[in-house]
Amino acid sequence: MSHGRAGLLLALGLCFTAVTAMASAPFPLPPGAGAEALQPADLPGWTSDDQSRAFAVFAGGCTADPPLRQAVPVPPGLAEACERAKVIAHAGPVSTEQARHFFEKHFSVWRIRPLQGGSGFMTGYFEPEFEGSPTRSEAFPTPLYDRPRDLVTRQPGEVWPGLDPQLSAARRTAKGLEPFPDRAAIDAGALDGQGLEILWLRDPVDRFVLQVQGSGRVRLPDGSVTRLVYSGRNGLPYTSLGRVLSQREAIPPEQMTMDRLVARLKADAGFARDLIRLNRSFVFFTRRDDLPAQAGPIGGAGLPLTPLRSIAIDRTLWPYGLPVWIDATIPDGQGGDEHLARLVVAQDTGSAILGPARLDLFVGSGAAAGHRAGLIRHPVSFIVFWPR
Repeated sequence: MSHGRAGLLLALGLCFTAVTAMASAPFPLPPGAGAEALQPADLPGWTSDDQSRAFAVFAGGCTADPPLRQAVPVPPGLAEACERAKVIAHAGPVSTEQARHFFEKHFSVWRIRPLQGGSGFMTGYFEPEFEGSPTRSEAFPTPLYDRPRDLVTRQPGEVWPGLDPQLSAARRTAKGLEPFPDRAAIDAGALDGQGLEILWLRDPVDRFVLQVQGSGRVRLPDGSVTRLVYSGRNGLPYTSLGRVLSQREAIPPEQMTMDRLVARLKADAGFARDLIRLNRSFVFFTRRDDLPAQAGPIGGAGLPLTPLRSIAIDRTLWPYGLPVWIDATIPDGQGGDEHLARLVVAQDTGSAILGPARLDLFVGSGAAAGHRAGLIRHPVSFIVFWPR
């Protein structure tokens, strides 16, 4: 999960190859973006996709009330479409043809491109699983923390005078809002004595992976599995450790996978501690023992994620619940490639997911999904379905 500007932002009066289409777009375009009007028939693979799968996700709702992480407001037309889908789904099974007709009838189609050229960009993420313990021990010395009571999250459009505008959260004190302690300070004991520890992991690398992904499963000594749901972050900017390590050790960016990064960190505990602390951002979790094991993790919209049908988007630019057509060729995780041309739904967000045509694809849960997710850094067609 991925981790403000309020509202659907002002449309740009800038030149773009599809000027007429951009001018008639039924929604304000995010800064730096242009839109080209399309028809579903223009989308290669539209008649081959099983839109009933996307419809099932969409019919689950645009967002929970409240969502885990606030995004720009869901526009009325999108909320109405979600409610209409719920009614249809409640009446009985929905076929691929019915789902396809629903999206064709109720949505217009717009290709979103960065104005500076190029296409969209896609990465992948997953729900990891690690061993852990409800109590601290020599084998499990690394704490996971619940949300601190004095943590205040900045809402989209909210201004905090005197604080760095890049801060997405702060600490409430008797003197007012102050920057929250960073990762190094938390490691040094800034949260000690507050009773916030909810679980203990084997090492900071496992915790780092959980925090990057924004959710996870922890297998306890008795064999049971508990789920972790994002509950906040300290608000400091996210630093990509993969990018740092790539630059430090002259590793080509396309070779810096999550598997390679984790292996490097696991090989040297001191190196891992120092490198991880460069990412001052720190994520907090809520432990949820009630979530069904077969269900996906809970995304920023507050709803379960579906593998290869849920995406994370920039929550300051796009609303949750938005259907998006993606078209990309990505690694299949087994040494080959897979062409994905399908309808997905925006249900999550992330601090590294920034920009109008940027998305993170939820790949699934477990090690195989993690391996594949770490390989995805590919161009993608980012095509928005906007309610008519």
